[in-house]
Amino acid sequence: MVVFSLLIINKAGGLVYNRTFAPGLQKLDSNDYLILAGTFHGIHAISRSINPVPPAPLPPGNRKAPTTGIESLESSHFRLTCFQTPTGVKFLLFTSPEQPNTELVVRRCYEIYGDFVMKNPFYNLEMPIRVEKFDRALGAYLVRPS
Repeated sequence: MVVFSLLIINKAGGLVYNRTFAPGLQKLDSNDYLILAGTFHGIHAISRSINPVPPAPLPPGNRKAPTTGIESLESSHFRLTCFQTPTGVKFLLFTSPEQPNTELVVRRCYEIYGDFVMKNPFYNLEMPIRVEKFDRALGAYLVRPS
């Protein structure tokens, strides 16, 4: 599995977690990560409101499916997969373009987040994530041989 990095953005657009998994990548400083998180949050919010397809009338009693915004962005060097939780937290997973099943990988990262961060009684919502068990579990999942 070739995972470059994982970023977690809170519902207000603040960066609460970032970790690089691939050795040898160019290091970004903390300000660059904050700018990246804020910029992506804004673009994601704008893309949710832009809907080029006119909505079809729904039968009475049916709800309209929410628009999701940017879910994936791909270049020749990386693929960015975004998963937004029901509470508005965004998981940004940077992988190689050839990496299969990135949606499943980012959802598993969310499950690990739920198990080790949200169930931690000492974690405060919207604050930076400093949970050692979460770091270890993510490392065990994302840094393993293919």
